[in-house]
Amino acid sequence: QLQASGGGLVQAGGSLRLACAVSQNIFTFNSVGWYRQAPGKQRESVATFVGGRDPNYAEFVNGRFTISLDSAKNMIHLQMNNLKPEDTAVYYCNVVRRVKHEYTYWGQGTQVTVSS
Repeated sequence: QLQASGGGLVQAGGSLRLACAVSQNIFTFNSVGWYRQAPGKQRESVATFVGGRDPNYAEFVNGRFTISLDSAKNMIHLQMNNLKPEDTAVYYCNVVRRVKHEYTYWGQGTQVTVSS
């Protein structure tokens, strides 16, 4: 199971730190990361770790967000700075395991609202 938290209402230029608690060892997954879905739009990738390599960030992040892992607590964090109104969305954490088949797990989502 994944439990996301840390969303909220913030003014443009502000910061939020999202957290995702994972019930299993995060290093047993092939990829972990954060996605978001704004109203009327498709879910999109924000930041991911794939195969233990350097993190991948969406182009719109532009150096404002940082994804990190806490291996001791099996947590996935997303530090978001210089937030913009267009960052308003529900943010979901995600993990994927590939063992013969692909298993994808999603957190329940946490709302991020950025006011102008």
